Amino acid sequence: MTATVHNVHERALPVAADEVGRLLDRIGAADDPLWPVPAWVPVRFDRPLGVGADGGHGPIRYHVTGYEPGRRVELTFHPRTGLIGAHTLEVEERGPHACVLRHRLSARPVGRMRLLWPTLVRVCHDTVIEHLLDNAERAVTGTVARPVGYPWRARLAVGMESARVRAVPVPAAASLLAGAVDRPELADAFALRVPPGTTTDPQDWADAVFRNPPRAVVALLRLRNRLVVPFGIERGDASAFDTISRTDRAVLLGTDASHLSFRAGVLVEPDADGTTVTVSTLAATRSRAGRAYLAVVRLVHPLVVRAMLRHAGRTAVAPWRSTVPTRTAV
Repeated sequence: MTATVHNVHERALPVAADEVGRLLDRIGAADDPLWPVPAWVPVRFDRPLGVGADGGHGPIRYHVTGYEPGRRVELTFHPRTGLIGAHTLEVEERGPHACVLRHRLSARPVGRMRLLWPTLVRVCHDTVIEHLLDNAERAVTGTVARPVGYPWRARLAVGMESARVRAVPVPAAASLLAGAVDRPELADAFALRVPPGTTTDPQDWADAVFRNPPRAVVALLRLRNRLVVPFGIERGDASAFDTISRTDRAVLLGTDASHLSFRAGVLVEPDADGTTVTVSTLAATRSRAGRAYLAVVRLVHPLVVRAMLRHAGRTAVAPWRSTVPTRTAV
């Protein structure tokens, strides 16, 4: 039989227990100050925090089996999660102006979790909880003495969760694109879902996608500029991605060259559970060279846009960019 895992993280905080308890009572709420979003999928319950509330974060599912407001939340895992046991967040008073916020996990891995816990889940768990404790420290003191770092396995997990790009129809809500290109010969769109806490400014996303592409795309664009000149096609530069117009939720970019008219729309649609970022592209040729060029571009365009949007998503939810090496569980 697999041994039970006992995992404890705690943080001493220089404030009254009641102050930290008020943060604890907002676990799973839309304004949850503790759970580390946007890096990780937020905690959500099917009702306000209390005994019987059911939910979890991502594939980790649990229900509330104990609740002392301002002091303790006990969460028992669903068996299908692969953990038989519970985890608890608790605030322990250490005087009028001191307390400890502690997370305890005591559970037995079963099924595939017997392999996943030691190889991936534990390091993600340790990172999430230390980040949660950082958020508590920051909320009550305004700073964090030793911010958590993200090991490569935690970075991998965050990257996989934040980079799921899918092909979609050009959204009807992308109104800035309407009529932007006469009779487009290329029209496609790709969407990325990111968790709450990520920017909802469409210009931020337009800059992240088009001004900060991954290295492989930069290399491909440089190669493109070398190859097209003999065919009478202009070299591309950053002006091709200048903003033409914008609204609170959308940005329109693009240019008109001698061989092709190009427009890209970035649409940001937030809701209670996250934000959908959609990049749509319209293009129409203006010459014989343009038609030949577009025939080639069609082959690589989806790969390039997916890579750029995926890179933007990973960058937007990368908390390790300003942190230091991680602590370990006690």
